[in-house]
Amino acid sequence: MNIHPDQPNWRQHIVSTPEVLSGKPRIDGTRIPVALILGYLAAGSTRDEIIREFPDLTPQDIAACLDYARDLADYQVV
Repeated sequence: MNIHPDQPNWRQHIVSTPEVLSGKPRIDGTRIPVALILGYLAAGSTRDEIIREFPDLTPQDIAACLDYARDLADYQVV
């Protein structure tokens, strides 16, 4: 569920393939794992600081990481 209609769905930015990073979720077109970006955010880094560190990222990529984490946190096992 995407809360903001103008924000791209995380599925447009995050992929997981077994041959890259052992299948860990990453930003599409990069080898940058979602967990790394979430770690930077958790440590207090701003979006602009993260983009300076990883110039291949876009603000939408970072927002997609948060959207992905929200979906995981909301996941229900039935």
